[in-house]
Amino acid sequence: MLNCDLHCHSTASDGLLPAADVARRAAANGVDMLALTDHDNIAGLAAARVAADECGMAFVNGVEVSIEWEGGQIHIVGLAFDADAAALNAGLAAIRSGRIERARRMAADLERVGIRDSFEGAMHYAEDPNLISRAHFARYLVGIGVCRDMRSVFDAYLKPGLPGYVEHRWASLPDCLGWIHGAGGIAVVAHPGRYKLSPRDLRRFLGEFKDLGGRGIEVASGSHTPEHVALFDRLAREYDFLASRGSDFHGPGESYVDLGALAPLPAGLKPVWTAF
Repeated sequence: MLNCDLHCHSTASDGLLPAADVARRAAANGVDMLALTDHDNIAGLAAARVAADECGMAFVNGVEVSIEWEGGQIHIVGLAFDADAAALNAGLAAIRSGRIERARRMAADLERVGIRDSFEGAMHYAEDPNLISRAHFARYLVGIGVCRDMRSVFDAYLKPGLPGYVEHRWASLPDCLGWIHGAGGIAVVAHPGRYKLSPRDLRRFLGEFKDLGGRGIEVASGSHTPEHVALFDRLAREYDFLASRGSDFHGPGESYVDLGALAPLPAGLKPVWTAF
């Protein structure tokens, strides 16, 4: 089976490495096919593709779109789409708008619990201010010694109900899938094991996703346990989904696994890359 890594990030969103360096690292790690999937942004695709071509590695356009479903945030990965599609680009721009104001509100919340200058500190880590995110705040808080690592920051400050969490208006599931499908791409549910959905709600979401034309689900993800892999193996077969595989790599020392280091997909599934 090909070593495909179809979920990773660069400095075009909240990753640590420039897009070209992500592609070079993937190729050096033995990845046969890479998709760069920055959050709500496709600005890194061109540079990553050039670097992938230079390394002799196959490259697929990707993006990770933030959606809101019944009051919670879920991520959808789009793969193998036309990066020039007008509706997709307009939709992603709409999601990105308002991030700076959200960041200011996050900083005000953090200041109320004694953490000063977090807006400026987070901005220092954001290559594009319009894409400032919780990860940039987390890096700042680790850097000033508030928490020992990124995961600790999220657990203490940046999850719903905690002092630094601020809601943002994300896309709807129908809009997101409309943009991806309109650009000729394939929609995949990203790291489904990370969502706090009951088994019943998870099935309702997957049913809506499939009814709207969604075709894939990440079975192997950097954040999935073996139990997650077994669960989403079964659900991929039940819903006749294409199976995807992605590390969700953000940077050295900060990610669950390195690029290309995931275990293979379980036998018998239909890999999403067979549809490209």
